[in-house]
Amino acid sequence: MEIRIQTGDITQVQAKAVMAGLFEGVKTPGGATGALDRALDGIISRLIEEGEIKGKEGEVTVIHTFGRLPSPRVAVVGLGKQEEFSLQKVRDAAAVSLRHLRRLGADVVASVVFGAGIGGLQPQDCAQAMAEGAVMGLYRFRRYKTEEEGEIKELIMVETEAGKEEALRQGVERGRILAEAVNIARDLANEPANVLTPAEMAQRAQTLAQDAGLECQIWGPEELKEMNMGALLGVAAGSSQPPRFIILRYRGRPESPQGIGLLGKGITFDSGGISLKPAQGMEEMKGDMSGAAAVIASMWALGKLRPPINVTALIPAAENMPSGSATKPGDILRARNGKTIEVINTDAEGRLILADAICYARELGLAPIIDVATLTGAMAVALGPAATGFFTNDEDMARKVLEAGERGGERMWRFPIIAEYREMIKSDVADIKNVGDRYGGAISAAEFLRFFVEDTPWVHIDMAPTDNVDRDKGIWVKGATGIPTRTLVHLLLSMAQEG
Repeated sequence: MEIRIQTGDITQVQAKAVMAGLFEGVKTPGGATGALDRALDGIISRLIEEGEIKGKEGEVTVIHTFGRLPSPRVAVVGLGKQEEFSLQKVRDAAAVSLRHLRRLGADVVASVVFGAGIGGLQPQDCAQAMAEGAVMGLYRFRRYKTEEEGEIKELIMVETEAGKEEALRQGVERGRILAEAVNIARDLANEPANVLTPAEMAQRAQTLAQDAGLECQIWGPEELKEMNMGALLGVAAGSSQPPRFIILRYRGRPESPQGIGLLGKGITFDSGGISLKPAQGMEEMKGDMSGAAAVIASMWALGKLRPPINVTALIPAAENMPSGSATKPGDILRARNGKTIEVINTDAEGRLILADAICYARELGLAPIIDVATLTGAMAVALGPAATGFFTNDEDMARKVLEAGERGGERMWRFPIIAEYREMIKSDVADIKNVGDRYGGAISAAEFLRFFVEDTPWVHIDMAPTDNVDRDKGIWVKGATGIPTRTLVHLLLSMAQEG
């Protein structure tokens, strides 16, 4: 979809539909909506008076113009209560309204920039948010559908005042990159596991790296053996699909030796291994590499945005499958740093592969280390689907993660590090075991990772509650969400600004 900026009168734009916003409770529309109302001989005002148009969030009312305007349809988009208006409301309004118009067959849509007028927000920020909402909201994973469906090919953002075009274009460009990154993560996570094997994920990461100007290195089983990554190899032992270890490097400050580590859990299918999961819902475990998907997508976005920062992404990729060669409960694995792990439950495999990645990140001197994983069902139970949980041993990073989530419209919630929970994962026969008892599972999992992190500044993002949604709502489309891609990008951009 092309997104372009045009200066002029919204009532004179030729498209298949034009959109304008309306706040809840407004009786007499003003601005662009008022201009459209006048051109339509007061139809919008009459529909407001009759209660058909209320301006509620998520409401889209389509009016046929019957020749009064160059465009055959006008869509009045509810923006909700003005006092609650935000950039997230802009994203959602763009997503909902464009999906509605796509269903009606519109392929060219013109719109005012929601929030840039009476909404009181900065026009550039609103243009960025609208671009994000449009690209994310119109996402569909249709690679395996045989019937074609219509798409919106062009979105024209109309600004009445001259002189704002360049700022709006910059906003649109950044918004497009952020949203396309989210859709890259969605595509990866929505792929079936028979297609997106560890090898295929590595190949796609390499292709994306080439597109974004990143360095890419891929290790297979032989290199992993040489690197003593016994935890990753142990998880992969039950699968006929060999593991991969993907390294992506973005060097935005080549003169600096410092670098940030971005780690993503890449379990391309998680059956649970010998500790087999229940059959119901197991198909969703194709998305157990959503953390890796977000990391790969974030690195692609960095390559497009080019901030002055060095970031190295480490992605351990494997399948967790049962077989005669699979790791068994009671087995002991040796991680990259030589520490031994007693495997109590083979379905707690994500922390095992991350342990090797963390060890290697520390050897490279990367700091802070930020890991992203669909790690625990306990986090989903604790938070539900409305927030993503995270842990950190660094107060400054806690603030930055919360701010980045707010900017990206991805709610983040900090969980505590409780040192006493380390007792839960002490082993009688090894240095540590991979699960504790049933209580505080998200915290004990974080403690397992912290055992390998030691004193390095660190953030652990457990995205298990938010990796997938079961219905369309605002910018979210049924299936993989791509969370926390935008949080990661905003976090890294803010760290680049701080130097």
